[in-house]
Amino acid sequence: MSTRVSYPVEVKMQAIQMRLAGVPVKEVMEKLGIRNVTQLKVWMKWYRKGELHRLEQPVGKQYSFGKGPEFTSELEKVKAENRFLKQQLDVLKKYMELERR
Repeated sequence: MSTRVSYPVEVKMQAIQMRLAGVPVKEVMEKLGIRNVTQLKVWMKWYRKGELHRLEQPVGKQYSFGKGPEFTSELEKVKAENRFLKQQLDVLKKYMELERR
Protein backbone atom coordinates (compact mmCIF):
# COMPACT_ATOMS: atom_id res chain seq x y z
CA MET A 1 0.00 0.00 0.00
CA SER A 2 1.46 3.35 -0.98
CA THR A 3 1.36 6.47 1.13
CA ARG A 4 -0.32 9.62 -0.05
CA VAL A 5 1.97 12.49 -0.89
CA SER A 6 1.05 16.12 -0.37
CA TYR A 7 2.80 18.54 -2.71
CA PRO A 8 3.17 22.25 -1.89
CA VAL A 9 1.18 24.72 -4.00
CA GLU A 10 4.46 26.10 -5.40
CA VAL A 11 5.41 22.66 -6.80
CA LYS A 12 1.95 22.26 -8.33
CA MET A 13 2.11 25.69 -10.00
CA GLN A 14 5.65 25.04 -11.23
CA ALA A 15 4.50 21.74 -12.76
CA ILE A 16 1.59 23.48 -14.48
CA GLN A 17 3.86 26.21 -15.83
CA MET A 18 6.36 23.67 -17.11
CA ARG A 19 3.62 21.74 -18.92
CA LEU A 20 2.25 24.94 -20.46
CA ALA A 21 5.77 25.71 -21.66
CA GLY A 22 5.83 22.36 -23.48
CA VAL A 23 8.10 20.39 -21.15
CA PRO A 24 7.41 16.63 -21.46
CA VAL A 25 5.45 14.99 -18.64
CA LYS A 26 8.25 12.57 -17.70
CA GLU A 27 10.74 15.42 -17.41
CA VAL A 28 8.37 17.43 -15.18
CA MET A 29 7.82 14.38 -12.97
CA GLU A 30 11.54 13.67 -12.63
CA LYS A 31 12.53 17.27 -11.98
CA LEU A 32 9.85 17.95 -9.36
CA GLY A 33 9.68 14.46 -7.83
CA ILE A 34 6.05 13.80 -8.73
CA ARG A 35 5.25 10.11 -8.39
CA ASN A 36 2.09 9.71 -10.43
CA VAL A 37 1.31 11.01 -13.92
CA THR A 38 -2.39 11.11 -13.07
CA GLN A 39 -1.70 13.69 -10.38
CA LEU A 40 -0.22 16.05 -12.94
CA LYS A 41 -3.21 15.54 -15.23
CA VAL A 42 -5.60 16.40 -12.38
CA TRP A 43 -3.69 19.62 -11.63
CA MET A 44 -3.81 20.61 -15.30
CA LYS A 45 -7.56 19.91 -15.40
CA TRP A 46 -8.11 22.12 -12.35
CA TYR A 47 -5.98 24.86 -13.91
CA ARG A 48 -7.93 24.79 -17.20
CA LYS A 49 -11.23 24.98 -15.32
CA GLY A 50 -9.97 27.91 -13.23
CA GLU A 51 -10.18 25.92 -9.99
CA LEU A 52 -6.80 26.98 -8.61
CA HIS A 53 -8.22 27.01 -5.09
CA ARG A 54 -8.21 23.22 -5.31
CA LEU A 55 -4.41 23.21 -5.49
CA GLU A 56 -4.36 24.35 -1.87
CA GLN A 57 -6.61 21.57 -0.54
CA PRO A 58 -5.17 18.84 1.68
CA VAL A 59 -4.82 15.24 0.49
CA GLY A 60 -8.08 13.32 0.54
CA LYS A 61 -10.31 16.37 0.94
CA GLN A 62 -11.39 16.83 -2.68
CA TYR A 63 -15.01 16.02 -1.94
CA SER A 64 -15.40 19.06 0.30
CA PHE A 65 -14.01 21.53 -2.22
CA GLY A 66 -16.58 21.21 -4.98
CA LYS A 67 -18.08 24.65 -4.35
CA GLY A 68 -14.83 26.53 -3.83
CA PRO A 69 -13.16 27.70 -0.65
CA GLU A 70 -15.03 29.07 2.31
CA PHE A 71 -13.70 32.44 3.41
CA THR A 72 -14.05 33.83 6.91
CA SER A 73 -13.88 37.42 5.71
CA GLU A 74 -14.19 39.53 2.59
CA LEU A 75 -10.49 40.39 2.89
CA GLU A 76 -9.50 36.72 2.61
CA LYS A 77 -11.72 36.35 -0.43
CA VAL A 78 -10.13 39.36 -2.14
CA LYS A 79 -6.62 38.13 -1.28
CA ALA A 80 -7.36 34.70 -2.76
CA GLU A 81 -8.76 36.26 -5.92
CA ASN A 82 -5.73 38.55 -6.17
CA ARG A 83 -3.37 35.57 -5.79
CA PHE A 84 -5.28 33.69 -8.51
CA LEU A 85 -5.09 36.63 -10.93
CA LYS A 86 -1.37 37.13 -10.26
CA GLN A 87 -0.74 33.45 -10.99
CA GLN A 88 -2.63 33.72 -14.25
CA LEU A 89 -0.64 36.81 -15.25
CA ASP A 90 2.65 35.08 -14.44
CA VAL A 91 1.73 32.13 -16.64
CA LEU A 92 0.64 34.42 -19.49
CA LYS A 93 3.88 36.41 -19.25
CA LYS A 94 5.95 33.22 -19.46
CA TYR A 95 3.86 32.01 -22.39
CA MET A 96 4.33 35.31 -24.22
CA GLU A 97 8.07 35.13 -23.59
CA LEU A 98 8.16 31.63 -25.11
CA GLU A 99 6.20 32.85 -28.14
CA ARG A 100 8.77 35.61 -28.75
CA ARG A 101 11.58 33.09 -28.86
